[in-house]
Amino acid sequence: MYSYQYGGKAGSRYQLEEAEDLLVVRTKKHKSIRDAVTSVATKKLLSQLIPIAEIEAADVTVLQCRTNQKDLTHLRDEARSALKQERNIRFAGRVLREQNKGKPVVYTENLFVKFNDSLESKTCNQLISEYGLSAKKKLGYANNAYFVGAPQGTGLNIFQLANTLLKHTDVDLCHPELVKQVKQKAAAPKQWHLKSSNLGGNIINAHVNAEQAWQISMGENITIAIIDDGVDVRHEEFLSLGKIVAPRDATLNNNDPYPKFNSDNHGTACAGVACANGNHGASGVAPNAKLMPIRLRSGLGSQAEADAFEWAADFGADVISCSWGPADGEWWNANDNTHNTFVGLPDSTRLAIDYAINTGRGGKGCVITWAAGNGNENVENDGYASYDKVIAVAACNDRNTRSIYSDFGESVWCSFPSSDFGHRPFNHPSAFTPGIWTTDREGQQGYNPGELNPSAIPPGDVQGHYTESFGGTSSACPGVAGVAALILSTNSLLTWSQVKNLIRQSCDKIDIDNGNYDSSGHSPFYGYGRADAAKAVELAKPEDQDVSIEMLKLSAQSEGQLDGTGAEKGFKVWLSAETKVTLDGPGGIDFDLYVKKHRMPTVNSYDWRAYTASADETLQFTPDSAGDYFIMVRSYQGAGDFRLLVQLV
Repeated sequence: MYSYQYGGKAGSRYQLEEAEDLLVVRTKKHKSIRDAVTSVATKKLLSQLIPIAEIEAADVTVLQCRTNQKDLTHLRDEARSALKQERNIRFAGRVLREQNKGKPVVYTENLFVKFNDSLESKTCNQLISEYGLSAKKKLGYANNAYFVGAPQGTGLNIFQLANTLLKHTDVDLCHPELVKQVKQKAAAPKQWHLKSSNLGGNIINAHVNAEQAWQISMGENITIAIIDDGVDVRHEEFLSLGKIVAPRDATLNNNDPYPKFNSDNHGTACAGVACANGNHGASGVAPNAKLMPIRLRSGLGSQAEADAFEWAADFGADVISCSWGPADGEWWNANDNTHNTFVGLPDSTRLAIDYAINTGRGGKGCVITWAAGNGNENVENDGYASYDKVIAVAACNDRNTRSIYSDFGESVWCSFPSSDFGHRPFNHPSAFTPGIWTTDREGQQGYNPGELNPSAIPPGDVQGHYTESFGGTSSACPGVAGVAALILSTNSLLTWSQVKNLIRQSCDKIDIDNGNYDSSGHSPFYGYGRADAAKAVELAKPEDQDVSIEMLKLSAQSEGQLDGTGAEKGFKVWLSAETKVTLDGPGGIDFDLYVKKHRMPTVNSYDWRAYTASADETLQFTPDSAGDYFIMVRSYQGAGDFRLLVQLV
């Protein structure tokens, strides 16, 4: 048995066992095992093993022996020795698995370690060296946290090394980098989840009231980060000016989030559900929100996983959507041991999530949504989705009931419409629709190949730009991320916890008879109900303020006063040419300027804005046409008198 610990000295300890029938292989130069092996004898050995898990980004494959029980270890070790002789094989080694024949776990020779906050960096580096380790990266999302490497050949001794280091007085957290196959939360028309629809003669009324919400907000000035397997940023629904911000590949450590493998289809669909523009073939819940695509293909529990959250927080994400997590059990098989296997949240990732919560949005915190899972099992066994600082999203269907696969439990916060299918043994009826219509990788790649097969009706549009059958809690999660974006666009002053609570308050209770709602209004299947975007943005509206509007003349100076944070004063002026607006306010105070044509601007709806960290602002712009323009002076923080000057340049 090999053990590791999440949560520090007093945290939870997990046990892993050696898998006598499994072998892990890592190739060189992104080669497949078939291409990497050249020896006839080794190829013959490999014919007795089958691949059961892949981590493509790391060129890692887990193989299982196909032989009788007594020869398992012999075959594994023989194949391991043979593979080590192949020049295109980087590594061939033993595999650990969760207890009771659980899922395979691949260990690396790397560690996450966090030292006591009181230590100086010099002391931290001395301790790293004393244990024969090298610092690969000092992590920015937690104080005195490091990603360190052990000497090549350390192998399984990495567990003993981590446990020894954790016992040191100056070490708060330490665990090996353990990588598992990440499972995206997809269970596999038109956009019935956004509005009432008539599809095939069926009236589908199981939506989230998105069109009504759009009368108030469409997600302006909000950025949604999609952490997933990549996004087709060349898709026609993401091509608007300024749509893509701070793209990243956390796995390859570069700024190209485009899918790299044929199977990297998931993230494009998720991004479409959240914030597709709606200009061509599909709209997201928050169509005017910006998209921060972050590609992550490093396996569950990797350091890159934590790095993705740090990037999102540092580069301005307001909302973070995660439609992935530990492997699900077979939803139809009650005897699958995976249903009862707890997968913990690594300290490295937990601290990165906390970093996004504590520092994102200028300290108000990023809102993080997570797919509950598709195993028809208790979400409490998923340390990611059940973490209390995220919003765990379940799936409901086009009949206003639970999707058959959707995970359940106390941590489910809300639900969102997604795919479903019938299952006679459960007496579960078929859905009216094939799933959610959303963006797909353009052309023949993706879920919908278009007219690649002329004899078959494509599962989406004929060009292959959209799929009609996306689903699972994978689709539900970015849907709620879109709702959060609408909320924040309506009221940017809300904290992450206020947004989470506002979603709770605005949910629709569905399936009252079978939802098992408790006295607090919580259902294990739907959380506090199905998200309602229209109710959410109504509740998010800041309290109305009386904003007086003063008529201005050009080259004239006006004076005013704001009596506290959030106070506003409006001005109206007729403009026809390039204009300069100058605001002169008191020291130590923060006032902002907003301008909009035809109507009074708000913090979420304006044509021009100036917002430095002082009360003095200058805004110079050229009106697109002559007419009435409205100027708002707003206190971001503090109170005091100001002077405003508007003049043609």
